[in-house]
Amino acid sequence: MSSTMNANRCPQAELVCAYALHAVPSADAAAIETHIATCTQCQRELETLQPAVDAMVAWPTDVLRPAGSLQRRLAMRIAAETGGEPVLPETRQWHEPPWDEVAPGISCKLLATDTERNIVSMLVRLAPGASYPAHLHAGVEELHLLDGELWIDERKLYPGDYNRCEPGTGDKLVWSGTGCTCVLITSTKDVLR
Repeated sequence: MSSTMNANRCPQAELVCAYALHAVPSADAAAIETHIATCTQCQRELETLQPAVDAMVAWPTDVLRPAGSLQRRLAMRIAAETGGEPVLPETRQWHEPPWDEVAPGISCKLLATDTERNIVSMLVRLAPGASYPAHLHAGVEELHLLDGELWIDERKLYPGDYNRCEPGTGDKLVWSGTGCTCVLITSTKDVLR
């Protein structure tokens, strides 16, 4: 029975699994999507795989992503067994975000932006003697001090300290005599005074 099923199986069905796992090169993804849209067999294959793929979302990514050498060997082995071309994983390169000087003595390195919720996460570096303008918090603000010392109004923070501000509150004086670096998660709608 399996030989009959394999004879009638869509030749591109093997790619559906790789597509569902986002393991196909981005250059090939559009062609696979177009094929799936017109092939009921591949549509069923994708529907069958989707619950398993969705269940993997909560897994740590280091468990899901084997070393590149293993991925390459596996792709070569599958190609040898099927007689097809190897589908090699796309190589990804990390690009360090640049430091941008946003005001004299204040530099930021953008880590993430959530435009729907108006939240930004960034590394912030204040030069010795630099200060941040007084401001009103439009949303929750979280600050994790990594190095140096930072004054927020009357409170002095040291490396490892955490500061949280609620929406509607404000800071009058934020400055560093030594210079500092922190992780800042805040609203893009904060109002400078």
